[in-house]
Order: sequence, then structure tokens, then C-alpha cells
Amino acid sequence: MSASQYLFAGTAFVMAVLIVALLGRLIAGPTTPDRLVALDLVNTLVSGIMLLSGAVYDAVVMVDVAIVYMALSFVSTLYFARYLEGGV
Repeated sequence: MSASQYLFAGTAFVMAVLIVALLGRLIAGPTTPDRLVALDLVNTLVSGIMLLSGAVYDAVVMVDVAIVYMALSFVSTLYFARYLEGGV
């Protein structure tokens, strides 16, 4: 492995640790909006890991999947926020 691949792997590992830490906020968040923000951040970190994987393995498909995942995550966050406000 080259130095850049080690750097990408280390960054992905840190992001995975952050996801595990966010699961506590997602499960035991004091309010529902806090849980929604934690879920959105988990989705952002997962898409970041997908983008890093695409860069390390030179796979354009992973970048496409990450873009679709980010778009669906954005729409679902908007839907849940609107649901919490009582607009749905």
C-alpha cells in the first residue's frame, strides 16, 4: 500500500469511530431533533467513507452510489424535519 492509501484508510477508520460514537446520540438523544441531526451526520459520514473508498480503489461506481445516497439522505432529512413540525 502506498502512503496515500494508508492516509485514506486512517481517515475512514476515524470516520467509522465517529459513527459508532454518534450511535449513542442517535439512540439516547434528549430530543427527537437531536436524533435527527445525529442521523443526518451518520449519513454524511457514511457517504464520506464511500467517497474515500472510491478514491482509494479507483472505482467510479462508488462515487455514483455515494452521490445517490447523499441525495436520498437529504430528501429523507427534509421529510423527517417536516414531519416533526407537523406539516406532513
